[in-house]
Amino acid sequence: MEKNISFTLRVWRQRNPKAKGQFVEYKMKDIPGDTSFLEMFDILNEELVNKGEEPIVFDHDCREGICGMCSLYVNGHPHGPSSGVTTCQIYMRKFKDGETITVEPWRSAGFPVIRDLMVDRSAFDKIMQAGGYVNVNTGAPQDANAILIPKDVAEEAMDAAACVGCGACVAACKNGSAMLFVSAKVSQLNILPQGKVEADRRAKAMLSKMDELGFGNCTNTRACEAECPKSISISHIARLNRHFIKAKLKD
Repeated sequence: MEKNISFTLRVWRQRNPKAKGQFVEYKMKDIPGDTSFLEMFDILNEELVNKGEEPIVFDHDCREGICGMCSLYVNGHPHGPSSGVTTCQIYMRKFKDGETITVEPWRSAGFPVIRDLMVDRSAFDKIMQAGGYVNVNTGAPQDANAILIPKDVAEEAMDAAACVGCGACVAACKNGSAMLFVSAKVSQLNILPQGKVEADRRAKAMLSKMDELGFGNCTNTRACEAECPKSISISHIARLNRHFIKAKLKD
């Protein structure tokens, strides 16, 4: 049987992007250990609404570790203290009774705060629009095996495609760089035969858009890899750099 815990929740509250934010403390009592982190926020928000207070705004959707929207900075770690999982997969048994838990939004120039713990991550959509696609001739559908892809190549592309675009890499990076996200999205296309024709151009376009949107530069501290909930490897960053250099040489 799960043990109940009581703790202090220290949450960042900010009414809008231009307002001055601050931390507000809430006392949480007898929360079951098998309660997920987001369910704990649901409990708190229900209490706040019953008191006539404004509930805490936070982002979420699937609550199954698939969408990456549960982008919370918990006790100094993107998505919380556990590795290889998103915030919605963290359970309160992970914390100690009497502990103070500090929750913040992603901190990045590329992710401005909308309200409280919710940030605007549309910059990632703009990066994808810059080159996250392939141009192919359309017509009659091809057979599934018309383009043969070696198993190891397909698996590496799928590993890159596991990136859910949550932004934990940006939040973890001291420079606010989005290189791990960009490199994963470039790799999932560039590795495959369908994406090789415009591979270099894609890398240049997406990297240039990243810079334009205010994200920082990569200095290979590997914090992004350590905090990524899908364990995306920084080897993709090396591939991205190679494609980018080739594109610049062609110019």
